[in-house]
Amino acid sequence: MEPIIINWILFILVTGYAVYLFASLVKTRYEYIKLGKKAEFTMDTKQRWEAVMVNVFGQKKLLKDKKSGIIHVLFFYGFLLVQFSAIDVIWKGLNPGSHLPLGPVYPFFTFFQEIVVLLILVAVVWAFHRRYVEKLVRLKRNFKAGLVLIFIGGLMISKLFAKGMEMIWIDKPVTMWEPIAASIATVFSGIGPTAAGAAFFVFWWLHLLFLLTFLVYIPQSKHAHLIAGPANVYVGPTHKRGQLTPINFEDEEAEKFGKNEIEDFDQKQLLDLYACVECGRCTNMCPATGTGKMLSPMDIIVKMRDHLTEKGAAVTSRKPWMPEFAFNNTKGNQLAAAGAGGAEAAAAVDPYDVSLIGDVITEEELWACTTCRNCEDQCPVANEHVDKIVDMRRYLVLTEGKMDTEAQRTMKNIEKQGNPWGINRKERENWRDGRDDIDVPTVKEMKKRGEEFEYLYFVGSMGSYDSRSQKVAQSFAKIMNEAGIKFAILGNKEKNSGDTPRRIGNEFLFQELAQANIQEFEKNGVKKIITTDPHTYNAFKNEYPDFGLEAEVYHHTELIFEWLQQGLIKPTKEVDETIVYHDSCYLGRYNDVYDAPREILKAIPGVNLVEMERNRENGMCCGAGGGMMWMEEDTGTRVNEARTEQALETSASVIGSACPYCLTMLSDGTKAKEVEENVKTLDIVEILEKSLDIKKDSESA
Repeated sequence: MEPIIINWILFILVTGYAVYLFASLVKTRYEYIKLGKKAEFTMDTKQRWEAVMVNVFGQKKLLKDKKSGIIHVLFFYGFLLVQFSAIDVIWKGLNPGSHLPLGPVYPFFTFFQEIVVLLILVAVVWAFHRRYVEKLVRLKRNFKAGLVLIFIGGLMISKLFAKGMEMIWIDKPVTMWEPIAASIATVFSGIGPTAAGAAFFVFWWLHLLFLLTFLVYIPQSKHAHLIAGPANVYVGPTHKRGQLTPINFEDEEAEKFGKNEIEDFDQKQLLDLYACVECGRCTNMCPATGTGKMLSPMDIIVKMRDHLTEKGAAVTSRKPWMPEFAFNNTKGNQLAAAGAGGAEAAAAVDPYDVSLIGDVITEEELWACTTCRNCEDQCPVANEHVDKIVDMRRYLVLTEGKMDTEAQRTMKNIEKQGNPWGINRKERENWRDGRDDIDVPTVKEMKKRGEEFEYLYFVGSMGSYDSRSQKVAQSFAKIMNEAGIKFAILGNKEKNSGDTPRRIGNEFLFQELAQANIQEFEKNGVKKIITTDPHTYNAFKNEYPDFGLEAEVYHHTELIFEWLQQGLIKPTKEVDETIVYHDSCYLGRYNDVYDAPREILKAIPGVNLVEMERNRENGMCCGAGGGMMWMEEDTGTRVNEARTEQALETSASVIGSACPYCLTMLSDGTKAKEVEENVKTLDIVEILEKSLDIKKDSESA
């Protein structure tokens, strides 16, 4: 039998087997994902393709880290383009002496492909340096992490040597169109045509085996993201950014609330797990990880993925690792075999003795999250971490009754008095008494006056009860008075917004508060709501509509910026301060409000606005989100102190914020650093009020 015929037969058998393994592995992961609840998506086809163009082909998220982003761009586009060259090389081995029928274009094709191969090899060396020489903390350095570099490097080198050997074998003229292959041919020209022909097929098979091995490796490794990542970006989220899915407490068949089994999550959440790149960008930006807490967003995803793979194997009896003969001793394959072998075999390997919360994910990890969404903002494949964490918190709180002692006390106080401190609910409107130069009517008082209001100012628990935040509420009220804004407050009828209970996991209390607040809004004909609290702003704007709220919702910085543009407010007095602005997570990453606070500060004469290294969407959390404001940090460095240190590096005289929680945490940070006498912490409205030419009542009398 002719050697070329044997080569063809072996090629068909090996390639067919590899493609079969690949298809089986992809199908297996698909079956595992289908174990989840059905997901309902929010994006239409146009939005989905826009997301793919921006984040898959545009690599937007990856380029947040410029060096790693460029490496990935080289890999991504290089690998797509180099497949045409792979086809050409395979063609040469199946039909020696020929090539792809590209006519006069072929020389340009070969030249372009050699440039692509060279760029990929540069990317391989650069990636190796980043991982093993620079030793970036976020990158793993185990054997699997480096295996893909071996695959890609081997693919490129075997391709070049196969082409070089072909030149010697068939006495192909050395040309400038294949400079690298030609150089290899020149160096090894002395081996002769026969040896070169044999070497060609050695490198040809190496190239094919590298390619097919990588193909089989992809679905059963972190490189499943090559398939699941683009799919994840395309299907998009099941809810608005950062929004949480409500629990239906009227479901009489529900045996539990929250999620403690991998099948409890929806299919989009499970797709996230296989989309994970394990790049560590989420963990690198996580405030909990950065301050020594037992939380890594990447590890949460990876551990859930591995748990899904094992449980999926047990439930579906589909083996996760192939070829089977090489992985018979793996737990996943044993679980699948046990499931297929009936009750006796299943009893030998029990997959159900592993608890997601406890054995896979620790409670300590779940309670360390500040829900800042920095992890999600960084993720190049659109993974969502926070909703999974809150879903598991919900199970702990609502089903098992487990909660941090301080958090439990906070919940009871909110239930009884409508505020986290447990202060009498009838004192909610007393903050107005702190200044006699402001007019802050309640809705009831406005009705008695026979006047109408345009905005309902929802003060929130911080502005109503916290002595420091009360000053912010007073300053904002004064600014609205000066601008001639018609507004009112609910006063003692106002309840807590429910954001803290919801993020802690007490969804039941959140829904009670939401429904009560909405009822009060509707009773008083509220059409526009304004708040100084980004957490309340986010809840009202993005989450209350699920429960029937129909109103326009504004953060105070948004409207103040508009009033400045309209000339209703005119800052004239110089405020000679260097100010660094800290972005609230719930205002910035949750709602894209970055410019308004900065534009307000820029409009104030004398202000020198500076930025922290981590600002805007990359800004670090103050440490108060996710209910952490009410829980004690007993591990590592306090998040607020770490963020305060970043602010102090700018040498600013004022740390500005637009959130009462951030203001409190940063104020505590300056005290901890013993710089409170030199560095002030102020809300945007307090800084603005200093610049307004406001006449006091005594002056106008």
